[in-house]
Amino acid sequence: MMRPDLPQDLRRFILTSIPSVPYLEAVLLLRAQPQRIWSAADAARRLYLPEQRASELLAELNSAGIAQAEPHGCRYAPGTEELAAILDQLAAHYAVDLVGVSDLIHSRVDKKAQQFADAFRIRKDS
Repeated sequence: MMRPDLPQDLRRFILTSIPSVPYLEAVLLLRAQPQRIWSAADAARRLYLPEQRASELLAELNSAGIAQAEPHGCRYAPGTEELAAILDQLAAHYAVDLVGVSDLIHSRVDKKAQQFADAFRIRKDS
């Protein structure tokens, strides 16, 4: 269960903007050292992911305005103060309720998977 003190705006942000736990872990990795330029290889080692997946995550963070592309990777650079503030809030909640935040992310993924599966369900009236 989610902790009752999870603010609604943060809950909404997680459900609409955080597609997976590895995505969140990549955000937090970059956020922890905002001046560092992370290569896909470095991020992959720290996140225990294949380099190709780490590269995809860095590109997603760049597209989302969370990171900025640099010649040899990317670095944490939220596009707005509001985004930076909500990411700070998310990091704080994740630090004290890792399971609750992860469950919320997974509930979103599980719901999308079920909707996809339902789209292929054979109906008796067809």
